[in-house]
Amino acid sequence: MPEQRKTAIVTGSSKGIGAAIATRLADDGAVVVNYSGAASPADALVAAIEAKGGEAVAVKADVGEASAMETLFDGATAAFGGVDVLINNAGIMKLAPLAAFEDDDFHRQVAVNLHGVFYGLRAAARRMRDGGRVVNFSSSVVGLYQPAYGVYAATKAATEALTHIAAKELGKRGITVNAVAPGPVATDLFLGEKTDEQVEQVKKMIPLGRLGEPDDIARVVSFLVGPDGGWVNGQVLRANGGVV
Repeated sequence: MPEQRKTAIVTGSSKGIGAAIATRLADDGAVVVNYSGAASPADALVAAIEAKGGEAVAVKADVGEASAMETLFDGATAAFGGVDVLINNAGIMKLAPLAAFEDDDFHRQVAVNLHGVFYGLRAAARRMRDGGRVVNFSSSVVGLYQPAYGVYAATKAATEALTHIAAKELGKRGITVNAVAPGPVATDLFLGEKTDEQVEQVKKMIPLGRLGEPDDIARVVSFLVGPDGGWVNGQVLRANGGVV
């Protein structure tokens, strides 16, 4: 008997790593493509998934707001009957020394990167079907303690703490909770305003000699939410090419 197709919510999935994850998970079930800005990239991704025979819907919601996860779970339930997988991928990265960090930037980064994960975990605890999978997104900057990364790294360290605790709380329902902590990946989030010289310097830090690609991370997520990852729980996987 074939395995039942799953429904996944992927936050921040209209582009970058999130889009790669949504595309990958659409091979195994239905996907809710979440976005908070312009609709066109999300709509284009849904169309691409459907063109390959998959099922997807786009749902607009700002994960930094408490109501967003209810909107996403409601959308998934209305379209596909429930939620089996939640990927808390949405995130923003504002870099600045602590002395120069503005209040608005601090609160926004905490809202998206940390509040969004908390709201997602809470909704999963209340509404996810038994046997589900949650993957939160941390970062390999946790533990590197690089100047200018203070607020970003703090939100990701807190995400790892929530991951370990949620894994213990939800395990009794067969729900696993893990985190992926990517290293430098060739996305707009990482490249930002970096110069070519700065990018080359980063590459030199990576034993494999290259930046990651969104598909590298999507493969890790696919493993964690698939049948082969069923005994992995409460872990942080540092998919970073060997950066330590």
